[in-house]
Amino acid sequence: MNQSYPSVLLEDAVNEFSKLPGIGKKTALRLVLHLLRQSEDQVTTFGNAVIHLKQEVHYCNTCHNISDSELCNICADDRRDHRLVCVVENVREVMAVENTGQYSGIYHVLGGLISPMDGIGPSDLEIESLVERVRKDEVDEIILALSATMEGDTTSFYLYRKLSGLDVKITTIARGIAVGDELEYADEVTLGRSIINRIIFKG
Repeated sequence: MNQSYPSVLLEDAVNEFSKLPGIGKKTALRLVLHLLRQSEDQVTTFGNAVIHLKQEVHYCNTCHNISDSELCNICADDRRDHRLVCVVENVREVMAVENTGQYSGIYHVLGGLISPMDGIGPSDLEIESLVERVRKDEVDEIILALSATMEGDTTSFYLYRKLSGLDVKITTIARGIAVGDELEYADEVTLGRSIINRIIFKG
């Protein structure tokens, strides 16, 4: 049974909100009605924040993390160990690892995982730029910090094959992260220990 809306404008807004991941029509309606109760200034601020995010956000030229400039704060930090590169799926994992307070290296954001079922292949990810970083930069170790899922393991194995001919140590986070778990949902203590107790990746 279709929801009946008293306003086409309300329906349009609900439809747009429901396109967001994890947001159904009921939640979308609740959010839209909440915005309607706010002042015009508050809604304008909200809308402008989203518009500015899309129009002005940058991606770091080095690691592909979201940034306000061409080089993110982590890559620009001379106190970080630039010889140690942690490879993650997306920006959420960068935030998760940073929240552990246990990692002092830099990152490489792939932008996803290899998933043939979803039509995502190696060329769709930031893999070649990682290989180039290892070739050009003085990188001693690559940490594969990908989710313990079939897609994560497939991507790790592919990266291992691409990097194994280069002079770099390849490790993976310890399996304190359960098989099948998404990295972003791991608690900070478990994730931090997994980074510290990383092991040599064996393809």
